[in-house]
Amino acid sequence: MIPPHDLDTRHGLPEEWLFLLKGCPREDWAAHRNLGPLTEFWLSRHDGFRAAGAALEALLRQFREGNIPAAQFGGLFAPRLQHFLTDLHHHHMIEDHQYFPVFMVAETRLAPGFELLESDHELIHQRIDTVIGSANSFLGQLRTQDSDAIRRAADAYAAASDSLIGGLMRHLVDEEDLIVPLMLDRGEHELGVS
Repeated sequence: MIPPHDLDTRHGLPEEWLFLLKGCPREDWAAHRNLGPLTEFWLSRHDGFRAAGAALEALLRQFREGNIPAAQFGGLFAPRLQHFLTDLHHHHMIEDHQYFPVFMVAETRLAPGFELLESDHELIHQRIDTVIGSANSFLGQLRTQDSDAIRRAADAYAAASDSLIGGLMRHLVDEEDLIVPLMLDRGEHELGVS
């Protein structure tokens, strides 16, 4: 049986965790009186992860369609993937160890939501490990002239990447729905995160 808040099957957070979002919907965030530099930076980091994930997917698609030769692809792909995964890891560490504990104390009714976000991070990091393994195999195959082996390795990497990026996209939306309304409602300074 699939857990009710499974990252791959959920379509948002439970209604009982969204009481702040109802009072401060997304369309009001940009003009909110408590929108501070940390909230803006944090949202821009999330947008950066979305853009980086889409860029990696586009690069892989171009390679698989034959628009980027194998000799060129590895040099384009590897540093972008490494930067994306490293930044994502550091971002989650800061959230788990600095921000989530503060937010859980500030609004105890949301503690189960932050626990869910932490469990998402654990799952995402397991998927990062899988992506690293499949990317290394894929990059290794690029040095061969075996087109069938390269295709199989590209397919395996694509499946691992789809799992990671798909779950990450769901997580980012849910995290924003929980955190941004809290930061806007209380203010960064009052929360002690400014």
